[in-house]
Amino acid sequence: MNVKVVYFSKSGNTKKLAECIAQTAGVNAENIGNGAAMEADVLFLGASVYWAGIDGKMKKYIDQLDSKKVKKAVVFSTSALAERAYPDIKKRLEKRGISVAEENFYCRGSFAAMHKGRPNSEDLKEAAAFTKKVLA
Repeated sequence: MNVKVVYFSKSGNTKKLAECIAQTAGVNAENIGNGAAMEADVLFLGASVYWAGIDGKMKKYIDQLDSKKVKKAVVFSTSALAERAYPDIKKRLEKRGISVAEENFYCRGSFAAMHKGRPNSEDLKEAAAFTKKVLA
């Protein structure tokens, strides 16, 4: 099975999750800004939620995905306040004809004084368990 873990992260919160998910899956995490591969049986796609939703770079990345090359997407995300990444990403992926797992992984991310240290070791344990479940 060809598994990819691709993410976009400004603060490093989503990167932490991506690296944990990738390690659990036995692959490398790739930042979308590094020309991340766009072909996978299972594509773990991670984004952070900002004031206006997901970043424009992630939107552009999704808009370039091909349903013939990506069989299934699994979404993971972080945010300090709102949990909005999954619905937006799911809608965009489905518009591209890409199947999206109903389950997604979300945890708080640290921002300024809020949620210091998140994602923390417990969040990462949960992310690893989520990954194992998805790939089982």
